This record gives sequence, C-alpha cells and structure tokens, in this order.
Amino acid sequence: MKKIFLLIISAIFLFGCANSSVQKEFTLDGDHGKLSVILEVPKKEKEYPLVMILHGFNASKDMPLLTDLANKLQNEGIATIRFDFNGHGQSEGSFLDMTALNEIEDTKKVYEYISKLPQVKSVSLAGHSLGGVVAAMFAGELGTDKIKTVVLMAPAGELKDDTLKGDLFGIKYDPQNIPEYIVLSNGLKVGKPFLQTSQTLPIYETTEKYEGPVLIVHSKDDQLVPYSYGVQFKEIYKNAELETLSGFDHNFTQNTSYVNDIIADYFKKILIKE
Repeated sequence: MKKIFLLIISAIFLFGCANSSVQKEFTLDGDHGKLSVILEVPKKEKEYPLVMILHGFNASKDMPLLTDLANKLQNEGIATIRFDFNGHGQSEGSFLDMTALNEIEDTKKVYEYISKLPQVKSVSLAGHSLGGVVAAMFAGELGTDKIKTVVLMAPAGELKDDTLKGDLFGIKYDPQNIPEYIVLSNGLKVGKPFLQTSQTLPIYETTEKYEGPVLIVHSKDDQLVPYSYGVQFKEIYKNAELETLSGFDHNFTQNTSYVNDIIADYFKKILIKE
C-alpha cells in the first residue's frame, strides 16, 4: 500500500512538472530561410525573464546540453527560446552557406520576435561554442540596455585564428586561396563563405562593447576549444566571472546536469529578485 501511495505521489509530481510551462513550436524568418523555434514560458507567471539559448557549430537546439539547461531554467520561472541556425537541424538553408555573421542575423530575427512579447521582462543570452561567439558579438552589438546578462559555454574564440592559419578541426587548406568547401573528418562540408568571413570576424572588438554581467564556463580539458580562449573572453569583459572546470570535454558530456546547475544558479541570481 505504501508503495502504491509513493507511486501516486510521484505521478502527481511529474505531471505538475510537465505542466509547469507552456511550449510553443513554430518558425520565423531567418537570414537564410525559415528558422525552427521552440519557446517555453512559465505557465503561471504573468511576466518573466527570458534566455535565448544558442547552439554551436554543426549542432542543434535539441542537443542534450541545451534541452537540459532549458528545463532547469523553467524550474526557476525563467522562459527560454531555442532555435536552429540556418543550415542546421530543422531550419532551412544550406550548411555550405552558413557563416557566423548570418547566424548573428538569425539571432536578431529571433530577438525582434521576443522583444514584442509583453510578458518578457528582460532578455539574456546563453551560447555554446560557436553559439557563444554569436552570443558575445550579438550582446556587444545590442548593448547592455537590451541584454540583461550573458553566459558563454566553451566559447569558440579560436575560430578566427584557425581560419587565418588555414586549419579547421585539423583539416588544412590554403587560407590565401580558400576552396569552395573543405570536407571535415566526419564528412561534413564547410563552405567558403564560413571560412572567408571567419578570417575577419571582429570577435573581441564587438564583444568588449557589452558591459553587463557575464559568466564564462570552460574546462581546462576541452580538447576542441582550448581553455585559454575562455580566459581571453574573461579578460576583455569589464564585469565577468570565469567558472573553471576540469575533466570535462567540449560539450560537458561527463556531467551535463552539474554544469547546467551552475548556469541555472547564475541566471537565478541575476534574473530572479530574491
């Protein structure tokens, strides 16, 4: 009998959690076609802060790191919006045409949509890898008055350095004579527009314009984006803290929940008035 009672209580709890937010899936016009978007808002809140969650290179809005973060923020009464950049996931566009610059334009389109929602009290950003670079530059362009806070997860600041050298993920090419595309070890084709625009990407010049609070989360054992780039981002900001981890890969797969607890606690501290 006791076991049955506990099962009933668990079911009620799970049902309540599942219905604590409202999820809406739709499309928006992006820079290169329609963007696939998921908006999740607290069910019982009339007003709420919102976090835009930006995925990385060749990833999607549905990668476990980002869906888990969205769930944790929902539990804190914080709305989220996730979307696939052009050429990724369920969004339109060709991956061969994708660049960091048109990903910033995609982000602007999504921001324009949420800025018109009357329930949204503030907008913040969380970006992983290349999404971290996009988030940092986007916040720098919009300014502190429009972006409440920023979280960068293993931001891929080495992008410009790598493309200037002609070495992307270990695939070498002539940076002075960029081919129409290169083929990565996993068979993915990366187009000339991405390689070309990345060489002149004003990452830090744009990023440093943002003066609001920033959290950078990076592992010393990241084999894809060296930890030194997390340190570099920390140094250019006026108001940033760096959460240094050890034993984690680039996607924090060793303990995604632990990393997202850190991030959710940070957002709660900044966005939810105690």
